[in-house]
Formats: sequence, C-alpha cells, structure tokens
Amino acid sequence: MAPAKSVPQQKTLPHLWRTLIFLLIVFILGNICFQAFNLVFSNIGEDVQAGSMAALITAIPGVVLGIVCFIYSSLGDFVSLKKLTAVGAVLLFVGSLMGFFLNFGCLPMVVLSRAIQTAGCQVTGSVFLVLASKYCHGKQKVVAFGVYTAGYQLSTAFGILAGGLFTNLTNLNLSFAGAELYGWSFLFLIPVLAAFCFPFIFPSLPGATQKKTHIDVIGFTIFGIAIGCLTIFFTCLGSSDPILHSTTFAWIIGAAIFFVVFGIYINKAKDPFITPEFLKNTRWLMSIGLFAIFYFFNFAVAPTFNALGTQVFGISTAQVSFMLVWGYLVAVIFALLSGQIDAMIGRRAAIIVAGLMMVVGFGLCAWFTNPDLIIEGTTQSWLLAVFNCFVWGGIGLVYSPVVDTVVSTVKPEESGRAIGSNDLILNVSGSIGVAIFGPMMVGAFWTAPSGTLSAEQLSIFANPLNASAFSTLFWIYGGIALLGVIWFLLIMSKVTYRKVDRAEELGEAA
Repeated sequence: MAPAKSVPQQKTLPHLWRTLIFLLIVFILGNICFQAFNLVFSNIGEDVQAGSMAALITAIPGVVLGIVCFIYSSLGDFVSLKKLTAVGAVLLFVGSLMGFFLNFGCLPMVVLSRAIQTAGCQVTGSVFLVLASKYCHGKQKVVAFGVYTAGYQLSTAFGILAGGLFTNLTNLNLSFAGAELYGWSFLFLIPVLAAFCFPFIFPSLPGATQKKTHIDVIGFTIFGIAIGCLTIFFTCLGSSDPILHSTTFAWIIGAAIFFVVFGIYINKAKDPFITPEFLKNTRWLMSIGLFAIFYFFNFAVAPTFNALGTQVFGISTAQVSFMLVWGYLVAVIFALLSGQIDAMIGRRAAIIVAGLMMVVGFGLCAWFTNPDLIIEGTTQSWLLAVFNCFVWGGIGLVYSPVVDTVVSTVKPEESGRAIGSNDLILNVSGSIGVAIFGPMMVGAFWTAPSGTLSAEQLSIFANPLNASAFSTLFWIYGGIALLGVIWFLLIMSKVTYRKVDRAEELGEAA
C-alpha cells in the first residue's frame, strides 16, 4: 500500500495517534478478511458448487479495491473525513452482515458481499494515510507510514491463519433462513469487531470540507466494467462448465468495447482521472509495468499453496495456513528493512535482488513439487514452506523501490496520481492473475497414461497428477518474476530518478 500524496502540513489534530491506531485496527481487520478469503476461495467453491468460478471471490473485490484506493486518495483531500469514514463504516457492516446471513451458499452473493465489505474497509486505510500526511510532522510521518506498512503485512499473515482455522470448522450444523452456515461464513464477521473502534475515531476526525475537486465517476465506472469483463473472461475461459465456457467470447467482446469507450472518453472528457498526456509518458508506462508484472501472481500464491497442500499432500487448510504464515512474517521484515536495504545497495539493485528472490523461491517450489523427486510427504511440504519465504521476502522488498521508481518518472505535482495508479495497477493485475490461475487449481490438469505412476509416488502424494500440475504453476510464476527482472534491466537506463532532498522535506515540517 502506498502513502498518500504529499500535502501541506496542518497544525495539529487532537488525539492524533489514538485516532491513527484505531483507524489502523479497522484496516487490519478488513485486510485479515481479504487475505483469509483469498486463501480459501477454492474451498468455498467446493461448498457452493462454483468450481473454477470461485476465483471471482478474490478477483472482483480485488478490482474494487484497486479502484476505491484511487478514489479515496482523491476524496480525502477535500471531502469531510468524518463523513467519508461514516460511509465506509456503513459499507463495512452492510457487506459483513449480508455476507454472513444472506450468502445462501450462492457464489454471486458471496462475491457481492465481499466487494461491498472491501470498499468499506479500505476507507479507514485511506483516511489513515491522509491524516498521517497532513498532521504528522518530520520523523512522525516516517513512523506513521512504517506502522501502516507493518500493519498491512502482519494482517496478511493473520489473514492466512484465520482462513485456515475458520475453514476447518466443519459439521457446525448451523443455518439461517434455511441456508447452511459454513465455517468460512464466520470470516465475514471479522471486520464487525471494528465496531468498538469507531467511537474513538469519529470525535477526532476533521469535519470541514475543503474546496471541491472533480471526481471522475464516469471514467472509473467505464474502466471498472472493462476490467470486470476481462476478469470474468479469464475465469470463464478456464471453467470446466460448458455453459460458462461458452460465454467467454461475449465477455472479451464486452471488455474490448468498454476499453474502446474508455479510450474515447478520456480524450473527450474535461477532467478524466487518467489523461491522455499522462498515458503518453513512456517512462511512467514502462515503470508501472513493473507493478503489473511483479504483482500478477500476488493474489494467486496463497491459494495455490492451499490447493497444493489439500489436493497433493492431503493436509488440511489449517495446516497449510500455519506453514504459509512464516513467509508473510519474512515479508514484514523485508518491508520494514527495505529503506535500509535500498540505502545500502541502491534502488536498482534492490529491485533486481527482490525479483531474483521470487525466481529462486518459485523455482525451488516447482522442483520439489515434482513427483519424480520423492521425499517423505511432511518433510516435502515443510520444504515448500521454507521456499515460500524466499517468494514473500522478495515481494516484501520490491514494493518500496518500485514505488520510488514509478514516482520518479512524473512531475512532483503528479505524484499523487502516480501513487494512486500504483495501487490501481497492483490490485487489478493481481485480480486478473488469480482469475487466470484460479481455475488451474481446481482438480487435476491432465490424466496420466496407465502405469506411469510408481507405487512410491502413489504412497507419498495424495494426487501425483496434481503434483505435476502445481509444479508447472510454480514454473509459470517464476517465469513471470524473471520477466519482471528482465523488463527492469531493459528500462532502468531509460528511467530518470528524481532526487528528493529529505532534509528539506523534514525541515518544512519542523
């Protein structure tokens, strides 16, 4: 997640740090919910007979998240933060309660509830960043952004654990309005725990509305529909349901039409959220491609390991989540140290090292998932958990230097738009990625010729066929990470780094 754009410093805000802490708690609870659902969407798909379409549980809310991040970062500059937070609270509780009580074991209701809930939860994260930018001075601002980043990474780890633990709750024999309540249904209630935070948040939030700024509702709507159609296209393309598969052509045509309409719109509109001139900045386009590549598999990694553990090694989702959590803790450490690492080896080297960590991690996972490499099952799954730490260490390290690279390609007055575009591309890319890879995690990829599987393979792996399939998936992920490294090597000489006088920035706030 990116810091809000730099704004003129305000004087003081009563109980600032108390307000920031409670805003962060709400944001953490929301991200725990997002990451938990991302881990277990394949389990949910089995329960609601959604099959390969279950990836939409992450893909659609991911698109919503990217768009609202951009919108909220703009709204926070001129809309009353108190009113904005109130709207977010309403969306959070409506989505949470609707998802728990009214999902009816129906995929569209689960996806709709998650989209509403995600839009609500993100408000507090954006308000946190706006307050930190406006009211934290000097080193306090650095501390606030560091706390925010650490909270995001820690909540990701807790989300993985929550997904495993709640999905493991079976045989509850509970129902509402005639519909069964599954263990994962209780994940919807995690953000509801934020109810106790809002009485501490609202009194200190500024309520004054500043000069209004245009929000491109039409542009965001057209862009959102286009990305949504593209996401559903990839999901239907991998679906085993002949009816859904037959609709793929319609979805891609719809996406193409809306992208064309969007292109026409930004050329004709008075103040679109992305201008044609902004898109003509080739250095920005090249650098933003790093986010599109490095985060293409971001939402797919955790569910891939979950499906691998349950389908191949025959272990529970709870066991998988406990193995994965260490990788996210490594990501926390690398994210917190990314500034020091950048200072020691330079921004360019940091991006290359981060990308190679992902390549090595995915390569080792692919190698040790191969059924031809026989190791005792539990040992092999734990080795993959160790290799996962390389992957998430790279993901944790790459974010900060890539943000700096993207922002360095635009004018200072455009840095806010550049930061908003980072979150937009990051989440949209991850959503499209999980829509593509999600169907590949459901069931076996292929059938093996009779007699090709040894007795040892059959005894070690719950499903040796899927072992080969997941090995292929990891090779694909590693190849994408390697593409990111190659892309950066090709563009780094063309990217101009804008030096920032840090001492001056801190001095202005003193």
